[in-house]
Amino acid sequence: MYRPVVVGVDGSPSSLVAAEHAARAAVLRSRPLHLVHGYLHPLGYGVPLNPYDLGLPAPTEEARKMLERTAADLADRWPGLTVQVRQVAGGPGATLVEESRRAELVVLGSRGLGGFAGLLLGSVGTQVAAHAHCPVLVVRPKEQPIPVDGPVLVGVDDSDGARLAAGYAADEAVRRGTPLVLVHVGPPDEDRPVPEEVEESRAAYRAEAVRLLAEASAAVRADHPDLVVREHPVRAASPARGLVEASGGASVLAVGTRGRGGFTGLLLGSVSQAVTQHAHCPVLVAHPYDRAG
Repeated sequence: MYRPVVVGVDGSPSSLVAAEHAARAAVLRSRPLHLVHGYLHPLGYGVPLNPYDLGLPAPTEEARKMLERTAADLADRWPGLTVQVRQVAGGPGATLVEESRRAELVVLGSRGLGGFAGLLLGSVGTQVAAHAHCPVLVVRPKEQPIPVDGPVLVGVDDSDGARLAAGYAADEAVRRGTPLVLVHVGPPDEDRPVPEEVEESRAAYRAEAVRLLAEASAAVRADHPDLVVREHPVRAASPARGLVEASGGASVLAVGTRGRGGFTGLLLGSVSQAVTQHAHCPVLVAHPYDRAG
């Protein structure tokens, strides 16, 4: 199945920046781009206010024009890109999760208006990032230019989610022609009264970091022998802080949806929200593809 890249668009600056990233992702993947606007009834949340009117609410002319303008602009700036637009009567979270069943990638802005209000600040963003059936690219607000030629980073631990993220990150680095940086975040040094305990703790972390990074590096190089791969162990007060700090010069940061050790609860609580809301680059959330899609 020729899966498209899907992006949620509502006309807000954040969603238009996401559409630009989605266009680039579609070109890099040689896939079509679908601009999707999930809309709700103005007062009835998708349900007609008149109990005798059982039909679905109609798409709005304003949204249609917004989508067509966005599609024309992207097609003009990305020659060869095929762009389709669609309005869907439904909540933005449920709409994009359903779209993800047949998508190569879903792209989201971190803030939005209208149908995507509060995206990635509340339940909508959590719903899409946690339950999508394909990878999700979360695009941060355009506060400063993102280095498109920067390396692709991926958080590494011993979980299946992190291994999946490393594979996606390697593919992305190959597409972009940039190095891949494997990042393992370990705990900070603790103040211990006995110097020997401090040294034992450091030695244990170094050994674990070396093992995890070496295993991840070997797996990546087996599939991409020509890819430049770097290993980057860091220590930070939390996994999220370590990843956010490491993301400064990156073009993309990839993370698994669940993990153990340094990534416990990723995309289920504060760690995921901190990464998606505070990273200095877009965040690629790794999900396996829905086999039924």
